[in-house]
Amino acid sequence: MNNAEILAPVGSYEQLLVAVRSGANAVYLGTKNFNARRNADNFDNFNLNEAVKYCHSYNVKVYVTLNTIVFDKELESLYETIKEIALSGADAVIVQDFATVKAVKKICPTLPLHASTQMAVHNVSGVKVLEKLGFSRVVLARELSFKEIERIVKSTKLETEVFVHGAHCMSVSGNCYISAFLGERSGNRGLCAQPCRLDWKVDNKNFALSLKDMSYIDHIKELEKIGVTSLKIEGRMKRPEYVASSVTSCKNALNNKDYDKDLLKAVFSRNGFTDGYLMDKRNSDMFGYRSKDDVTSATNDVFKELQNLYKTDTPVTPVDMTFSVTKESTILELTANGVTVTAITDGGEVPIKNVLSFEIAEKNLKKLGGTPYFLREIKFNNPENLTLSLSVINALRRECVEKLTRELNSVTREIYDVKLETKKSVNQIKVPSLRARFFKFSQYSPEFDQCEYLIFPIKEVLNNIESLEKIKEKTVIELPDLIYPFFEDKVSEKLKELKNYGFKNAISGNIGGIEIIKTAGLNAFGGHTLNIANSDSANFYNNNGVKDLTLSVELSAKSIDNISTNAKIGAYCYGNLPLMFFRNCPLKQKDGCGNCSGKREITDRKNINFPVICHDKMYSVLHNSVPLYICDKINLNCDFVTMYFTNESKSECKEILNLCKNKQPAPFKKTAGLYLREVL
Repeated sequence: MNNAEILAPVGSYEQLLVAVRSGANAVYLGTKNFNARRNADNFDNFNLNEAVKYCHSYNVKVYVTLNTIVFDKELESLYETIKEIALSGADAVIVQDFATVKAVKKICPTLPLHASTQMAVHNVSGVKVLEKLGFSRVVLARELSFKEIERIVKSTKLETEVFVHGAHCMSVSGNCYISAFLGERSGNRGLCAQPCRLDWKVDNKNFALSLKDMSYIDHIKELEKIGVTSLKIEGRMKRPEYVASSVTSCKNALNNKDYDKDLLKAVFSRNGFTDGYLMDKRNSDMFGYRSKDDVTSATNDVFKELQNLYKTDTPVTPVDMTFSVTKESTILELTANGVTVTAITDGGEVPIKNVLSFEIAEKNLKKLGGTPYFLREIKFNNPENLTLSLSVINALRRECVEKLTRELNSVTREIYDVKLETKKSVNQIKVPSLRARFFKFSQYSPEFDQCEYLIFPIKEVLNNIESLEKIKEKTVIELPDLIYPFFEDKVSEKLKELKNYGFKNAISGNIGGIEIIKTAGLNAFGGHTLNIANSDSANFYNNNGVKDLTLSVELSAKSIDNISTNAKIGAYCYGNLPLMFFRNCPLKQKDGCGNCSGKREITDRKNINFPVICHDKMYSVLHNSVPLYICDKINLNCDFVTMYFTNESKSECKEILNLCKNKQPAPFKKTAGLYLREVL
């Protein structure tokens, strides 16, 4: 028997039927709101209840996605959605926002929590945080290698879920803002417009931000062997035939059988598949886009072949029966999965002609077609040699089947009718202090000492300890945005070294990075990639020792004004803000990095250039083409605003400082970001 779970994507009821009939052990699906695929058909209350009932009848688990960031104005609706999910009997919820975590724990404390890949958990430190918070499972980041997955799995008691087939996001999940900034459709809120799939160009490469779909099916036995709990298939927006082919392929691979790779590719691919991340081969071979040949390969013949896999349900649950007939009563008992139900009617009659035989009783009692059950064993008792009409036998069977299905799907959790807490007071108008974040120490000049805090990457602090001596009280050490498992200890050691030099503060935008900072004994500042977009999330971090928070860049000025927390909160007032975080750099050629300077540009289909900055060959970041600047017109009601410097010279940084300090208009092309727009 296989230990690893095959987890199938379900975006509609048709996909649900296909997933179950094809042999999935579990499915994940979304409600109409708060899920990362809001453009799928998804499930309303009635359909969710029916979906859970159907899946549980076939011993298939149901995980419901609540994996988006939430605004304060949506919290009441979130609470109602969680109640509906809890009442449905779903087996777990997949979450991103800590406001959702709080709500689930209040409404249904026993409903298991799965940490979405949108949380960007990619190291041991992040998993340890989830353990402390009571999560039962973590969906690991898609960018991890096999050895990194193995290291995490061996370090935790949590269940681990790994994507094994389907689309690759170019950016680290949960850390992509390009759709929101370019089209006001947030990937963190389930409405990504997929601008990365358009024809971006760099050097001689087209579609430079499009990765091939992953396929790790050849490696799933190895993943099972190291203890991965769940093998996840991406694709809630794809056709039912895609679900059938991918589930069947995974099932065959787990059973050491061959699977049809050509058929899998014909159903959906982007120039084939890649296992580059898993095999630690992050190069240009991972890139691909959906060509005309890919589209035309999915013929009607291919789909018809796959449709044969899921025409009908296959009974999966064995049922044991005890059937007893006496003059006083007729009793039928059904037992399945440890549950026993009983149906009773009037007794039998003395036969005029034929006695009710075992063969006749069995023939009618095993008529379980259209249900998930099949008869395994029957005990038959007719000691007085009585007879009984077939209609009575059939009625008893139907009654027991209905009772059994109802019992197997009964919800026994405690569900509390919790109401949303209302704000106690209106926020006071704040005058934000000014901060500066530098990419290089060489951008700094003493004029910036008037700022509240100065943020430098950890490498820049280590290389300029003496120069920072006079301002170490206001220096904030910026951790790398991505800290993969084999580098955690090195980052921790460097932080402890800097603490010994008297540095006190560090910032990270990842829950794993926050844990590393706190373990090293420094004050933890929260970065914008924590995606804090509501009061409950801000209060979660504040209550867990993070008293200084940069809010999500997807918040409008009005939404920022709605945040109510005791933590210090802030936002950006200037900078070419990060839009995507890459573990596989789009600038790479066949020979790798070559002579790349680490600071280049990539061009969109409108011939607009976007900067790409490499971070020590560990990861690279795509920045917005136009800098944010709001100091002359928009007053944010927060505790601080930060100037975010990337490629500016020292003199340019000083000019920006003067503009921001004096609230002067900018003499360059700029954007107000999302402060005056509400993302969907």
